[in-house]
Amino acid sequence: MNNLVIVESPTKARTLARFLGSDYQIEASMGHVRDLPKSELGIDIEKNFEPQYVIPRDKLKMVNALKKLSKKADTLWLATDPDREGEAIAWHLENVISQQGQEIKRVVFHEITEEAIKDAFKHPRNLNLELVDAQQARRILDRLVGYKLSPLLWKKVKRGLSAGRVQSVALRLIVEREREISAFKPVEYWIIEAELSGGHKSQSLATISSSKSAASEDVHSGVAPSSTFTATVIEKDGKKLEIGNEKEAKEHLANLEKSKYQVSKVTKKEVRRYPYPPFTTSTLQQAASNRLSFSAKKTMMLAQNLYEQGFITYMRTDSFNLAPSAVSSARAYIGNSVGKQYLPASPRFYKSKSKNAQEAHEAIRPTDVSEKGEGLVGKGLNRDHARLYDLIWKRFMACQMSEAVMDQTSIDISTRQSLATVSSSKSAASEDVYSGVAPSSYTLRATGSVIRFDGWLKLYGKVIEEDEEKQDSKILPELSIDQVLNLIKLLPGQHFTEPPARFTEASLIKKLEELGIGRPSTYAPILSTIQERYYVERIDRKFIPTTLGFAVTDFLIKYFSDIVDYQFTAAMEDELDDIAQGTRQWRPTIKTFYEPFEKKLIETEASAEHIKIALEYAGKICSDCGKDLIIRIGRFGKFLACSGFPDCKHTEAIEEIINAKCSEDGGDIVVRHTKKGKTFYGCKNYPKCKFASWTKPKG
Repeated sequence: MNNLVIVESPTKARTLARFLGSDYQIEASMGHVRDLPKSELGIDIEKNFEPQYVIPRDKLKMVNALKKLSKKADTLWLATDPDREGEAIAWHLENVISQQGQEIKRVVFHEITEEAIKDAFKHPRNLNLELVDAQQARRILDRLVGYKLSPLLWKKVKRGLSAGRVQSVALRLIVEREREISAFKPVEYWIIEAELSGGHKSQSLATISSSKSAASEDVHSGVAPSSTFTATVIEKDGKKLEIGNEKEAKEHLANLEKSKYQVSKVTKKEVRRYPYPPFTTSTLQQAASNRLSFSAKKTMMLAQNLYEQGFITYMRTDSFNLAPSAVSSARAYIGNSVGKQYLPASPRFYKSKSKNAQEAHEAIRPTDVSEKGEGLVGKGLNRDHARLYDLIWKRFMACQMSEAVMDQTSIDISTRQSLATVSSSKSAASEDVYSGVAPSSYTLRATGSVIRFDGWLKLYGKVIEEDEEKQDSKILPELSIDQVLNLIKLLPGQHFTEPPARFTEASLIKKLEELGIGRPSTYAPILSTIQERYYVERIDRKFIPTTLGFAVTDFLIKYFSDIVDYQFTAAMEDELDDIAQGTRQWRPTIKTFYEPFEKKLIETEASAEHIKIALEYAGKICSDCGKDLIIRIGRFGKFLACSGFPDCKHTEAIEEIINAKCSEDGGDIVVRHTKKGKTFYGCKNYPKCKFASWTKPKG
């Protein structure tokens, strides 16, 4: 054997085997072959933060097998993923299994297609030790924070807790948002809308009032509506109208009931909506959450499978770059299969907002535009793979399509009190209410838009992403200036200002990215970790901090404000990027962080008081002693325990019933957990009924 190729997973190995032929033996390392030890810090601080890597026990057999194979190979090809983590895996492999005098080649590719693989093997490179250093720096930083800070949390908050450098910042965001919501005081306000229809066209109220019969006519007394629409009252006497309570609303309603309505302004303009850029890691996770209800963890697992089987490009990236050949393929497909009118005159290019977009050279895209999502099922992939692939395919194709064109219309409507009301006195009877002396005037506005050309929306769909203002798709009738309108009815509505929304996975990822915290490979682990540690719960797709999450955050903010400071954490990410680019050394960077951190640890251990976790009462009584039951968090999640502990050791499982019935016996469906903490759904009548499902039953 001349060539031994090492990749991370068996799936990736099988895909490469289709292209490389029998001259190459391809094996999987199953991820990292070395890591810091679990049972100790594993970093020699006195020797300039030297990491002490070990081969995990469960990897020894596999590593020994790779060593044997490596002895027979003249050339060792390291074909791990094209990011910092992949570079570090390759570096560890070189250190563990390479042989004296053996030629070592690093190959990098961003899609697993025959052309890309053959090209990568024609152009190997050396290991990029700057990327390795950046990965080591992140790993050592996170280990120092986790292994030094966690024991302090045990002493001061609760045993068994752990802290993470970036996860703690994400938790702080959720906790602070929850406190904003709790402190929020709603303010009452009213909105008045009017349902109107077109009346006398191109004829002003002044003209209509020239005859005696018209003067006494109530213009909203039964004229059949030709085309109804709704307008909102926005101004009174030229000033913005703000209605604070029902009394004020009734006063305005009384005026509006007596008023006549006339079009004062019609504005039409063409609006163009340009396509979104192709997916990066964060935008894929956000869109998959919003449109498919996938968690970030699930999205990345599915995307990893799609990448390793050759269907999409590498899925950890913050770049918008696209290969020219991919753009050409997309444009050819659009012109031939969608329609030439959907193809812009020249390709579209997108610039990344990230100043350090470097995790991969391309955005996430399909490797073959002719491959459709429905064709993936049965190729070792399931329906969820197909749905995610379909989203990636549509986003990529849409990013090269023509913009959508819309006609946006805005209609302003003026009011004056009707002649019938004003004419109650002789002097007012002869008054022209349009001469500028009317008691009060209101302005109403109606807006709407019509899609004239759907453009890229034809493929991507008309779903508005979370970061965009919702477009008003209401269609308005054709109206002209001075046209009189008929009031059908007034629609007053009481409202209250609302607190900021709780974070979803999508909005939290977006916020972390805005703050410069985390990188493409870290978002999913961040969200998983804070949930697995029971610092937050996800209810109706929204994050709510637990009492434990509040306690941990309060402790960290009080004693380790730098660790959970947004700007400090973002600056550290920038320093890691500098290390990856070779403009900064990793050991001095770690030292600059660690020395004040260690000092703070010593001070806090000596001085800090014990933080009490607020008790969360369950609203139930202990069946053994009659005391209140409280909610506690243990190794396998939440459970009920007696508040009289340790005198009373009574505990109960928490039974969470969802709004669904068992398909087998009609019993309630409850949420259950495996010993490893994984959630599944089962029938309440277990063990009589054995129904269980990994997915949440509906209806």
